[in-house]
Amino acid sequence: MPICLSNCSFHVNLNSKRNLLLCPTRHVRFRSLTVQSSGIISSDPAMASNSVRVAAAQMTSINDLAANFATCSRLVKEAVTAEAKLVCFPESFSFIAAKNGESVKLAEPLDGPIMQRYCSLARESGIWLSLGGFQEKGSDDAHLRNTHVIIDDSGNIRSSYSKIHLFDVDVPGGRVYKESSFTEPGKDIVAVDSPVGRLGLSVCYDLRFPELYQQLRFQHEAQILLVPSAFTTITGQAHWEILLRARAIETQCYVIAAAQAGKHNENRESYGDTLIIDPWGTVVGRLPDRISTGITVADIDFSLIDSVRAKIPIAKQRKPIEFWISASL
Repeated sequence: MPICLSNCSFHVNLNSKRNLLLCPTRHVRFRSLTVQSSGIISSDPAMASNSVRVAAAQMTSINDLAANFATCSRLVKEAVTAEAKLVCFPESFSFIAAKNGESVKLAEPLDGPIMQRYCSLARESGIWLSLGGFQEKGSDDAHLRNTHVIIDDSGNIRSSYSKIHLFDVDVPGGRVYKESSFTEPGKDIVAVDSPVGRLGLSVCYDLRFPELYQQLRFQHEAQILLVPSAFTTITGQAHWEILLRARAIETQCYVIAAAQAGKHNENRESYGDTLIIDPWGTVVGRLPDRISTGITVADIDFSLIDSVRAKIPIAKQRKPIEFWISASL
């Protein structure tokens, strides 16, 4: 159940499925922060010992590196205050172009000054960062890679994933997008261990391709699927939440979907609605305002992951690819 911190711009969720204590609406002290609660709070000490807190950020990036970094820095501080171990940022967190060609011109390798500044932020704040996608320099001057980067709390890049499925779409009632005209597609599926569990990496449009998430869960043993995004307002309104909940349910993983929100410039606007979803498909983290800047926080409950997977054992029941090939002959 969501708990809104009255003196901050983020949303906290203490999620537990067991031994729940009903509480009337009131102000209580949550560590160093004032919390307004109305609903359910876990009184089970086992929950605290078998869970870890994560945060998902929502922002409106522009074509200003310094301004975007300042926003990210502020949201990192809020996540640290909320005692999150990982904070996830949306696609294009560091820069959204206002003109064609700006992103490619700005693209840098991961050891360049832009990403290294975020590495310093992670180290100085003592928190893991999920940054995706970043405009990583491509194999030639005309292309970049849309890269999801994981940085640990010592400031080291632990892993990176280049977006596989590129957004070449004629949005109904909207504009035509051709991401492949300036972006190289990735080829590798990536999962990485972290203090909050095993992370499966993806970016935005990947969300429409469930095969990737099936691989991340069943071949790479992911517990949490990260979907940093910048959905259009039209596709977001129609498909955003239902696709995210479907990915959570069919993989029995947590899904953390940090979203760009609001109007970036005259030509681009994003849907927003940053979400954290549990393995049962329940939304356990969401900002009160779909397009505001802030963070939502939730606890990853490892016992819930185990329980859902044990009671509905799809990992044991699913058919191998060879079955479907032979069944189609």
